[in-house]
Amino acid sequence: MNKNSCDVIIIGGGIMGSSTAYYLMNHDDSLKVTVLEPDPTYSKASTTLSVGNARIQFSLRENILVSQYTFDVLEQFEDAMTVDGKKPNINYRREGNLFLVDDAGRDLAKQALALQKSLGCKVEWWSTQKIKERYPLFEPKGLAGGSFGPLDGHLDPYAVLMGYRAKARSLGAKYIKNQVVEIITAGPRATGVRLASGERLSAAFVVNCAGAWAADVARTAGVNLPVEPVKRQIFVLDTAVKPKGSLPLTILPSGLYFRTETGGLILLGKSMAEDPVGFDFSWDDKRFMETLWPELAEFVPAFDTLKLVRGWAGLYAVNTLDGNAILGEWPVLKGFYLANGFSGHGLMQAPAAGRYISELICGRPHPLDLSIFKPERILENKPLSEDGLI
Repeated sequence: MNKNSCDVIIIGGGIMGSSTAYYLMNHDDSLKVTVLEPDPTYSKASTTLSVGNARIQFSLRENILVSQYTFDVLEQFEDAMTVDGKKPNINYRREGNLFLVDDAGRDLAKQALALQKSLGCKVEWWSTQKIKERYPLFEPKGLAGGSFGPLDGHLDPYAVLMGYRAKARSLGAKYIKNQVVEIITAGPRATGVRLASGERLSAAFVVNCAGAWAADVARTAGVNLPVEPVKRQIFVLDTAVKPKGSLPLTILPSGLYFRTETGGLILLGKSMAEDPVGFDFSWDDKRFMETLWPELAEFVPAFDTLKLVRGWAGLYAVNTLDGNAILGEWPVLKGFYLANGFSGHGLMQAPAAGRYISELICGRPHPLDLSIFKPERILENKPLSEDGLI
């Protein structure tokens, strides 16, 4: 095999690409795996710009099973990803997720809760009285209650990404700083890539893990994906009144969410219909001042006095068909695999997605069958149905 030939090319070395590389090498360390990442600082990676949440509370069975697997992985992650005695510190804090619902959302929330419990999840229904007792700063008037996942939590997303990357490299995966400008095809098969440097690499398998750039990458092979880069903003707040203890990630029916952060700060965000599509990383304090702060202060009156410390923007790779992952081989281009369209859930779904893609490539059985996310549904225009996605 010459230097420009390998077994698997992974486009994108973020959380999805590095997870896939790790599981491929873990399955077969004789594989020649090349990961192409244009920015190894990951300054614009969706994972590193996220709030680092992991939760069990979904309403689609397979998404719940994916989260259960992720929880198992995260519990052992630091030991499993140790390289030469160096152990990553992912700061995994299981402080809970609290999904608040109004009367209109109560029935769907109860149905999702029942499904989660049937799969063995530790989740609870909280009345407004219990919410107020547990978090006195909250003012849940007008709400019907909420579902609480005590094992949900948050972690250091950069540390998880770098943990996968370091372990994959230690097992033999090769990381190259370069950008893919074209997927090379021969008839109905992907055969390699052309790089911005002009170099060409060949491989039997090409995996699109390009995150928010996934559609642009796929388009070079004539594949149209319903994946758009949508700007999401996070705001960091220093409130005059501090909660006694940590607050869970709390999600209001409107989609506004917030949680405590180290140093007594509050992280807050909200996905909105007017969020722009495109590669825009600017953030707008006006949005917080005029729209989000009044909504926050209505639910937490004590937060009517605060300081906006800073903020940032990252990108969701939004699957506009149904908001769920696109996983598997593109049916009309053999050898071209997709791990795209996670719509803000990439960090928490990367372990299962990376393992599944590696199983498909290596021809191994699937302890967790994720074929429901197959790319065929894109061509067939058959969206999955799931409520409560944020």
